[in-house]
Amino acid sequence: MVCEKNEGTIHDFDTDPIKVVRDGDWLKADGTTLGADNGVGISAALAVMESKNIAHGPLEFVFTIDEETGLTGAAEFPGGILKSKYFLNLDNEETGTICIGCAGGIKTTGRRKLTLRPATANAAWRIKVSGLKGGHSGVDIHQGRGNALRILGGVLQSLLDHDPAEISEINGGSAQNAIPREASAIVLLDSEKEKELCSLIGKTESEYKEDLGSFDPGLKITAETITHPEKVLDSVDARRVVDLLVTVPHGVLAVSPDVPGLTQNSTNLATVTTKADTVSIVTSQRSAIESSKWAAARMVATVFRLAGFEVEHSGSYPGWKPEPRSDVVLKLQAVHEEIFGQPAKLIAMHAGLECGVIGEKYPEMQMASFGPTIVDPHSPHERVQISTVANFWTYLKAALERL
Repeated sequence: MVCEKNEGTIHDFDTDPIKVVRDGDWLKADGTTLGADNGVGISAALAVMESKNIAHGPLEFVFTIDEETGLTGAAEFPGGILKSKYFLNLDNEETGTICIGCAGGIKTTGRRKLTLRPATANAAWRIKVSGLKGGHSGVDIHQGRGNALRILGGVLQSLLDHDPAEISEINGGSAQNAIPREASAIVLLDSEKEKELCSLIGKTESEYKEDLGSFDPGLKITAETITHPEKVLDSVDARRVVDLLVTVPHGVLAVSPDVPGLTQNSTNLATVTTKADTVSIVTSQRSAIESSKWAAARMVATVFRLAGFEVEHSGSYPGWKPEPRSDVVLKLQAVHEEIFGQPAKLIAMHAGLECGVIGEKYPEMQMASFGPTIVDPHSPHERVQISTVANFWTYLKAALERL
């Protein structure tokens, strides 16, 4: 699961259980991600293994690690082991649909050594961007939601343009596959500038709220006084980092000409970290088309290099080409119509599924993905609709019987 929590929520994902909250027909967590993505699919597979009364032929089960951090488990899964003709991926998030394709992806990271110097201003504040929805950097990238890093960059750029501010550190975002919800920076000014700082922050918050509108109405930009740091970034380095945050591409780059409403190419400005004398900015690019994925990655890399950053590409994984007339899709459609009175909607997903990675090693295997309704994965707003889990389980059992 993606381990996200709201600021102020005390929770250790390594040791603490998820605090589950039931809200009518929905299950969610208290201040953290729920883990329905993909705990539901894992639970369903284990339930099939334990069941003594589900009719099915021979089955093989595949459980992999680190799906959310780069599909590394699937990447290391060897070819030549599985014998099955059909591959059912239980990692879809919309009931009434069958996913038959997905995007591939790659991570592009920019790094730069920083020059530090003694601070000269006599007061320090932590400027914080929070309250945004965040979400999945693939399936939610077209929603028009705010990017905390982009907004923080805009605040800092306005500040550097108006006052001789100093910057000590900039940090934000949590994962390459999540739209960043929160980000902060430590800035230094002379204490008599506090009123101007608060005025600028208020003005900038109003401007971004107007721009985001109902897409992301919860935006907050705040400033709190903190202990004065001894070192700050050299002014040239500070300006380059800030300018990059407002320049590195983020969002939808192209839509699919074949599947209405499907994002074809995108890029996510994901995290920024300043540690000691190094700043790292992580981005991720997605596309169902391999050449387009690399074109987007090269575009981002070029922006990094123009700012004097070193660039690294990593974690590349392939997409999954839709095959709407394959045997497994036709059989699953027949089962869906029999149970629910209508065929499922065939979709492709602008996100990485393990079908693309494993399918590359088993090119003759036919694949499809389905699951219950899960909303806002990769954020503390994540919730699963309970009634759709029951439908998902009924559908899975019937599909196993027919296949």
